[in-house]
Amino acid sequence: MEITIRDGGPDDIPVILGMLDSCVEWLVGQGRPGQWGTKPLSESPRTVESVARYLDEGSAFIAEADGVPAATLTLTDAPGAYLAHLPPPGEPERYIHWLASDRRFKGHGVGSALLAHAAEHTRRAGVALLRVDCYAGDDRGLVAYYEANGFTPTETYSAGVNGDWPGQVLAMRVLP
Repeated sequence: MEITIRDGGPDDIPVILGMLDSCVEWLVGQGRPGQWGTKPLSESPRTVESVARYLDEGSAFIAEADGVPAATLTLTDAPGAYLAHLPPPGEPERYIHWLASDRRFKGHGVGSALLAHAAEHTRRAGVALLRVDCYAGDDRGLVAYYEANGFTPTETYSAGVNGDWPGQVLAMRVLP
C-alpha cells in the first residue's frame, strides 16, 4: 500500500467528517464511547464548525492509501480556546487538531505517516515544538499511540460538561 500525503482544503470537509464518523463508529463498537460519544460527529454543528475553523486557521493534510483518503490532521499555531486554562508553552508551536483515520485503514501506518509529516512541516517552518492533546480515558491507548510516535505527555486536564472527560497534552521537540 502506497501512502501519499497531500494538502487538504475546504472541499475535504466531508471527507474529514467521514473519517471522524468512522472513528466514532469504531470506538462505539469497541465499547469505548467516552472519547467522542455515540452519534456521528458530522451531525454536530459544533464539530463541523471546529473542523472548518481549524482548516481555515491552519494547514490540513490528507493521507491517501493507494489514492484513497485514509487519514487526516490539521496543524495550527496554537491549541483551541478549550485549553486556554493551561499555561502556554512560552515559545512558538504547531498544534495538531482532529487526527483521525478511516478505520478501514487501521494498522496500515497512515496516522503515523501524518504525524511524521506534521513534525517535518513544523521543523521546516523553523518551529521547535509540536503539540497535541487527546482523550486519556479508558486504557490510555490513545496516549500510548502518541508516545509510540515520539510524543511525551505534559499537562493533564479535564473537560466536558461535568469535567469528566480526561485529557492529556503531549509534546514533541522537532528542533534542538
